[in-house]
Amino acid sequence: MKLPVVAPKGRLGVAFDYTQIVAGSLLVAAGTNLFFVPNHVVSGGVTGLAIIANHLFKTPVGMVVLLLNLPLLWLGWRFSGGMRFFVRTAVSVLIMAVAIDLSAPWLVPPTHDRLLVICYGGLMDGLGMGLVFRGRGTTGGTDVLARLAHRYLGVGIGQALLAMNVAIFGGAGFVFGAEAVMVALALAFVSARVLDLVQEGFSAARAALIISEHCDAVREAVLGQLGRGVTVLHGQGGFTGEKRPVLYVVVAPHEVGRLKRLVAQVDRSAFVAITPAQEVLGEGFSPHAGEEQT
Repeated sequence: MKLPVVAPKGRLGVAFDYTQIVAGSLLVAAGTNLFFVPNHVVSGGVTGLAIIANHLFKTPVGMVVLLLNLPLLWLGWRFSGGMRFFVRTAVSVLIMAVAIDLSAPWLVPPTHDRLLVICYGGLMDGLGMGLVFRGRGTTGGTDVLARLAHRYLGVGIGQALLAMNVAIFGGAGFVFGAEAVMVALALAFVSARVLDLVQEGFSAARAALIISEHCDAVREAVLGQLGRGVTVLHGQGGFTGEKRPVLYVVVAPHEVGRLKRLVAQVDRSAFVAITPAQEVLGEGFSPHAGEEQT
């Protein structure tokens, strides 16, 4: 009998969350010093403002990030996320700010090519923020203001973030020129895509819908030879009105070829639709996430 996989709970789950928050914050800090500051590239949010201030007044980027976040942390704790939000966001902001200033003298920018800065800077920024969010924290800054705008003004979080970043990029245009704004927009796109991948996961499986005149034989082939579960749905033809079973199967990407061959061996006229399953939880795939921790 196969025992269920137990998701991390209690102290272990909280420790794993903080591990992700710390690792993500260090990645964001490294990306800032390796790609953004030396190339005068403005990322979104408070870090972008700190980079502009560093260029104009030579102020330490990490110190400005921390100072700008202090009132925002209080606002987030008081009006938005409560104590858990405050603690986890404070940990992320503090580690990120300290790491930016301490590592600045030691990290040498590997490139000044704009395209490489966009690709690798966006990769590190998105990966770092994604890890922080997976640890149920935030990097502070405009995230807090966006949450407050959503809660009290009814503005969508995405719209609020976009409006604030447009304002920051506009300021960067006056300081660094139009090219810097173009780079910043491309960087924001790459960072957002990587963040989504970290949050949602790469496509870990494929979902197949199979309609066949020989559903029982196809079902037995998938169960017996592929070893994957099959769910029988009850469908109805839109044109004929004829009721017929529909098989729903979820397989790993490398099993798609075997599945198609199995179906073709049973019924070459079967209708098969295969789509990416963004994330699959349960037996044979990823374990379910742990319970919410304080």
